[in-house]
Amino acid sequence: MRAMTPPEPPPATIEEGTAGRGSAMEVLRAFLRLGLTSFGGPVAHLGYFRAEFVERRRWLDERGFSELVALCQFLPGPASSQLGMAIGLLRARWLGALAAWAGFTLPSALALIAFAYGVSGVTGVAASGAVHGLKVVAVAVVAQAVWAMAKALCPDRARAGLAIAAALLTLVLPSTAGQVGAIALGALVGWRLLRLAPEPDAVHEAFGVSRRAGWVALMLFATLLVALPLAAAASGSTLLSSIDGFYRAGALVFGGGHVVLPLLQTTVVPGGAVSNASFLAGYGAAQAVPGPLFSFAAYLGAVMAGPLPGWAGGMLLLVVIFVPGFLVLVAALPFWDALRRRPAVRAAMAGVNAAVVGILLSALYDPVWTGAIATRADFGLALAAFALLQLARWSPLAVVALAAAAGALLA
Repeated sequence: MRAMTPPEPPPATIEEGTAGRGSAMEVLRAFLRLGLTSFGGPVAHLGYFRAEFVERRRWLDERGFSELVALCQFLPGPASSQLGMAIGLLRARWLGALAAWAGFTLPSALALIAFAYGVSGVTGVAASGAVHGLKVVAVAVVAQAVWAMAKALCPDRARAGLAIAAALLTLVLPSTAGQVGAIALGALVGWRLLRLAPEPDAVHEAFGVSRRAGWVALMLFATLLVALPLAAAASGSTLLSSIDGFYRAGALVFGGGHVVLPLLQTTVVPGGAVSNASFLAGYGAAQAVPGPLFSFAAYLGAVMAGPLPGWAGGMLLLVVIFVPGFLVLVAALPFWDALRRRPAVRAAMAGVNAAVVGILLSALYDPVWTGAIATRADFGLALAAFALLQLARWSPLAVVALAAAAGALLA
């Protein structure tokens, strides 16, 4: 057996990796930057996160990042936000997770609450040239992520073929069922067919979550899912009913993003808490802000008729919709660290990682490409942004700013 270097025995518990520890303030600054610039939806967010935390800051490596992406795709809740909270946990423990969520979510949430108050000039921003430029640059960001992840995660014909199969499946079934099916197919094929070379002993990243904390989080998740509707029905409280509806929306959605919209619509529109016109207007505004689409909950809470309207209702329901995703993430992480080191699980995860590349490739076409590229000028801007990111190694922030300016000029 190969000797360890340095010659101490391997630790009994999972220790920190080479990225080291940081402060919650450092995490907040990094995610605030992303919360102000990450346009393009959850798929684009993965590209921004990879550029920031794998390439630029090196808080985790390509394999660790891809494993976290795969895990968050499995869990209910907003996948990109869960990925951000996991990175925050890794870097600065519990305060880091809170800082990651706040930095990534609050810019869009506050903008949508301002929209709910009818701030002058906000209503036209969704159709502006600058926002269109930001949608175009998301094509380049996702394309760069797909290119880099394919090189790292699909190094042989078997995994490249699996990625293509996953892309085709999700193109034919552009839904949560298609994505879950592609991931399940990747896990099955990887487990049965892939034979990976043994890895050298390595130190795994620690998230600072004990198994006891994981069980507590899982029990709390399930208890709230059952108790909230019972409490709302028994009390007749409209506030509890809203909390129950938003909690269930956050708990029953896989992948997050647009999938949550029908659940929120059935929660607030039929009962008259929000008119359908106001719901659609807020959804349009949500397309014009960076960060997670789950921040749409802040807008709905601010415009709802009820005992807690305005900014207070917006902030309350914003927190509520993210709670179940955070709880299931905390429940999964301590067991995930132990499972991912087993050979059979490693093979299954290699298949899942290849399938995730295929899902990202499919999403690069629809909705990222189809929602942004309409003219030759759009394609030229996306191509130039990709060259600046991939070849010139420009900062994503600089490329985003340039694309927004170009979009405004071309409008």
